[in-house]
Amino acid sequence: MSKTKTFVDSDVLIYAFRGEAELCRKAMEILDDPEREFIASDYLKLELLPKPIFHQFHEEVEFMQAFFDSASLYADATPAIADKSITLACRYNLSPLDALHAGTAIESNADVLVTGEKPENPLCQIQEIKVLSLRS
Repeated sequence: MSKTKTFVDSDVLIYAFRGEAELCRKAMEILDDPEREFIASDYLKLELLPKPIFHQFHEEVEFMQAFFDSASLYADATPAIADKSITLACRYNLSPLDALHAGTAIESNADVLVTGEKPENPLCQIQEIKVLSLRS
């Protein structure tokens, strides 16, 4: 049986590192699930690493880097991801980074996109991929 290919939105990693107790617990359940393999991307790195590096939050940088190092799949930026992301942003009124994360997940053949967004958020409305919210 193959593992579930999972793309996590940046907020899942943020909640895992510094979220309130319930969201942290749910995020860590996802991240610690041995039946998942994770997909990382430059877009995820762009959203997660610059601020803690700039502010020298070393523990946060180490936590995020450990996730990137452990990801079994890495999605390079491609024109197909950009095209898919623009289409999704227009169809669902997504923010640019949410669109890039969703486009990356879809183009990388992820089984699920996990987010910390509320179920009514546009990211959770995407029909092209299964979306799991930590808040539902």
